[in-house]
Amino acid sequence: MLRSLYSGISGLRSHQTMLDVTGNNIANVNTAGFKGSSVLFQDSLSQIIGNPGIPADQVGGRNPSQVGLGVQVGAVRTNFAQGAPQSTGRGGDLMIAGDGFFAVRAGGETLYTRAGGFTFDARGQMVTADGAIVQGWTAQDGVVDSGQIPGNITLPLDAVSAARETTNAAVTGNLPSTAAVGDELIRDVTVYDAQGAATTLSLVFTRTATGWNVAEPNSGATGSLSFTDGKQAAPGLTLTAGSMSIDLTAVTGYADLSTVAITEQDGTAAGTLKSYAVTSDGSIVGTFSNGQTETLGKVAMATFANPEGLEKAGGTAYRISVNSGAPQYGEAGQAGFGSLVSGALEMSNVDLSQEFTNLIVAQRGFQANARIITTSDEVLQELTNLKR
Repeated sequence: MLRSLYSGISGLRSHQTMLDVTGNNIANVNTAGFKGSSVLFQDSLSQIIGNPGIPADQVGGRNPSQVGLGVQVGAVRTNFAQGAPQSTGRGGDLMIAGDGFFAVRAGGETLYTRAGGFTFDARGQMVTADGAIVQGWTAQDGVVDSGQIPGNITLPLDAVSAARETTNAAVTGNLPSTAAVGDELIRDVTVYDAQGAATTLSLVFTRTATGWNVAEPNSGATGSLSFTDGKQAAPGLTLTAGSMSIDLTAVTGYADLSTVAITEQDGTAAGTLKSYAVTSDGSIVGTFSNGQTETLGKVAMATFANPEGLEKAGGTAYRISVNSGAPQYGEAGQAGFGSLVSGALEMSNVDLSQEFTNLIVAQRGFQANARIITTSDEVLQELTNLKR
């Protein structure tokens, strides 16, 4: 049989594979986190029909004569170039800007994906669309230990932000120097004890001939303020009312303005979890009803020495292979790991114009190899017609 006949067959097979890969790329043009593939061809074995010769005194050297035996698929390579961002506005949607993968746990196996469309299930577990559990670290008292092996991320839906006793308060603003002696100004603010019970802190400012007196009725603490050209002499007044320190060093004493107020206090009541957000380093930060925020966990990132060595596992996920290397875990934003963008998804990196061009190239390659077969068939037919 003619060698060209089998070369044509190998060309049909190889270009059919190229069509399959290109078709899959086009089919996943809108798949979040999808990475397109490309086919690399290489020639098959070559048959030697003339051996090389060594140069001699009376005759020159001779090159080998070889006839190729067709083409084969050398590799189907995955393109891990960055895909375009698509804004969704959902707090659970995460996009990796740079290198790295999310680690997810499904069926007792750890898989890796670039698709960050996450949500929380009825148990508070952070999961993918098909139920794989996102891996990371759960915070203890607001602190994340990323040196540990990543585990299932679970949002504590019944989390409580502990009450905090008020130990410091600050007063700012101006006491009017033009007020009459004996005038009073009363300023109140809500403060909290160690159990989170709310009480009222009251400060009574009384104008004197030399300045202002200040008193806190509940503790009986008193002090006095005097001003030179509207400013307190250093270091200023700090009032101690029980276990509370009240900073009045920022109070001024210019004319007419009556803006003095208790502007800060560091106590809070207990609070329940209301919402969460994911920061660029993967931290899941909870917002509580008392206005406090606390880190509840952190999404883990994984990188590989050879990402193209990963094996596709379906569902836009990959699994480790013998040539990918072991995963290296870390936090988003660290060296070698991309940062995270919340409220967005990474779209497919498939370039439709390139894929349709590849489609034409594959189709023409298939047609050309089919023509090799028909031409070889005509040659065989001529041979069989030599004897009639």
